[in-house]
Amino acid sequence: MNRREFITLLGGAAAWPFAAHAQQQGDRVRRIGVLMSFDENDPAMKLRVSAFTQALADLGWTDGRNVRMDLRWGRGDINRIRALAQELVGLKPDIILTGATPATLAIQRETRTIPIIFASVSDPVASGIVARLDRPSGNITGFADFEATLGGKWLELLSETAPGLKRAAIMFNPDTAPASAYMPTFEAAARSLKIVPIIAPVRSDGEIETAIIALGSEPGGGLVVMPDVFMTTHRAPIILAAARNNVPAVHWLSDFARDGGLLSYGPDQVDIWRRAATYVDRILRGAKPAELPVQLPTKYEMAVNLKTAKALGLAVPLSIRLRADEVIE
Repeated sequence: MNRREFITLLGGAAAWPFAAHAQQQGDRVRRIGVLMSFDENDPAMKLRVSAFTQALADLGWTDGRNVRMDLRWGRGDINRIRALAQELVGLKPDIILTGATPATLAIQRETRTIPIIFASVSDPVASGIVARLDRPSGNITGFADFEATLGGKWLELLSETAPGLKRAAIMFNPDTAPASAYMPTFEAAARSLKIVPIIAPVRSDGEIETAIIALGSEPGGGLVVMPDVFMTTHRAPIILAAARNNVPAVHWLSDFARDGGLLSYGPDQVDIWRRAATYVDRILRGAKPAELPVQLPTKYEMAVNLKTAKALGLAVPLSIRLRADEVIE
């Protein structure tokens, strides 16, 4: 054996332990905790999780092969969400993905070290989740579905769809969603359209029904349903009460329109959950949450339910139908 061959062999042998270590690191199954604020029986929420797992697989991370996913559902119950947050943090995952504000706040209370990626949080700054969107700092960042101008946009769309609107209530649960960010544009639109704005905080199905009955007690009442875990999990009674009391309503999720709501406009939630996979991928490959700015929505969608409009005695204008991504007949 000549000197060059000996040095090459020696160099290769020295590299063996490092190669083996790298192989071990590459083969290690990563653990991803997922805490959803919603109900596991909600098809719309299952679709979000499916979009995330598919996007993650496209990036090389497959559940059961090189990642293990621990998925928990909060069912809109704050106490349950907090208990599940403790459970997930106790499993010591490599990263935790949270769905909506309540789950994010619950996980954030439990850990300041495990990386957290949130999806579909309405206003992460107002909620105290991050100090700034561009520099989230700490162990948390993610994807917001917040845009302050939506408060006014919802009222404008509702007024265009239901001419003759005189009063409009903005409905939310103050325990699960901050409404303050949307209020300035909602109130500005109300002044411009000469519509009386009404604040309608609700915490139960009974309060939802009472508020909607009041809106329908005389002609000209309308409803703006805020982005809120509570609103989403209680969308069936909201839609039913609006139909019974002849109250046109605009919602933030297309799922409401598909389930019988009149109109919806808001960020494309499936797109947000697909994009969340990119941050999970980057952190699993070594990035830090503080290095990744909070992302805002890039795609919006509108849906209108013509059957509901007909039941309410409304003729949906062509301007709305042409802009809608989905027309339900």
